[in-house]
Amino acid sequence: MSTTTGSSDGATAPGARRPPTAAIHSTEPLPLQPEEVAIHIQDLQFYYDQDAQALWDIDLECPRHRITALIGPSGCGKSTLLRCLNRMNELIDGTRYEGHIFLEGTDLYGTEVDPVALRRHVGMVFQKPNPFPKSVYENVAYGLRLHQKLTKKELDERVQWALEKAHLWDEVKDRLDDAATGLSGGQQQRLCIARALAVEPKVLLMDEPCSALDPVATQKIEDLMLELKKDVTIVIVTHSMSQAARVSDRTAFLYKGKLIEAGPTRQIFEAPREDLTEQYITGRFG
Repeated sequence: MSTTTGSSDGATAPGARRPPTAAIHSTEPLPLQPEEVAIHIQDLQFYYDQDAQALWDIDLECPRHRITALIGPSGCGKSTLLRCLNRMNELIDGTRYEGHIFLEGTDLYGTEVDPVALRRHVGMVFQKPNPFPKSVYENVAYGLRLHQKLTKKELDERVQWALEKAHLWDEVKDRLDDAATGLSGGQQQRLCIARALAVEPKVLLMDEPCSALDPVATQKIEDLMLELKKDVTIVIVTHSMSQAARVSDRTAFLYKGKLIEAGPTRQIFEAPREDLTEQYITGRFG
């Protein structure tokens, strides 16, 4: 199973005419070097209870400062795998795992790792925008107050910085004391991204972040992801093949809880090595 990095440049949408792929088939992609890997998943098994296994034998590497897309049909384990990366599945009674997940060499399930502290370094943006019932300012400042001791000036500067990183500052700088719930859906999602960025995470997890947004808001989020990968490693779950092709550097295809294939996005879309992958990305099922 390939665990390599690459670029999504030139990836084709499902059903589109594909360019010749002889060059892609001519050689195996070079493996990632250890210093390139941000997240390394080894032999991961996950269970919702004793008899309900959701993930089987997952081995996957996510390169640093790149976007890795998890694709597959509904119920294939994409969101479950994503939540394993910040231990959110532990909030569900009866769940358990086997295997290892390393973030830059640290075993995320090691006994010395505090799950709450971990989620500062591994932020998450959910499918539907979920701003706190607070002001725009307090949404971004809340996590900062929990994790750091900042002066009022430092707090103001960090809030502005995070909103600027999320391409939201110019739209809300005169509305910082207004309720965040009064923002549009796209603005709320960018506010949630700003909230995650404020504590300077190493990784940003995004679970279908555009599924509830219109095309204009979706474009803004995708442009933002491409910019943010300079600073953070991004793992995104998406049902949209075109979105995966547009924004991701690597793509991993899951089916029935198993990782079928992973590799550079261009290779996955233009020359998948597994028949099941080809059937999915060309719309023959799912």
